[in-house]
Amino acid sequence: MTSSEVLSMYENIAGLSNQMVAAARVSDWDSLSRLEDQCAIAARPAASDMPALSGAPRQRKIDLLKQILANDRAIRDVTEPWMNQMPGMSAPRQ
Repeated sequence: MTSSEVLSMYENIAGLSNQMVAAARVSDWDSLSRLEDQCAIAARPAASDMPALSGAPRQRKIDLLKQILANDRAIRDVTEPWMNQMPGMSAPRQ
């Protein structure tokens, strides 16, 4: 995997996570689930051999990871209260 491919993968995941936030905010659970599956597929190469990045590409990767984590938090902010209302479905605290 080249550094360009690594950044492309993270940009794709960040874009999908942005869409997931939008779906969660309008309670479109089907789209959220579909996007979650797409995100998991897009992240599969991350488990394989990935080159170490340096300089600007490394910083871009860090920025994308921060964006993905912020999106994850935004999705949890929407879904955790909903899950806590369902018996036996309380979300684990982090």
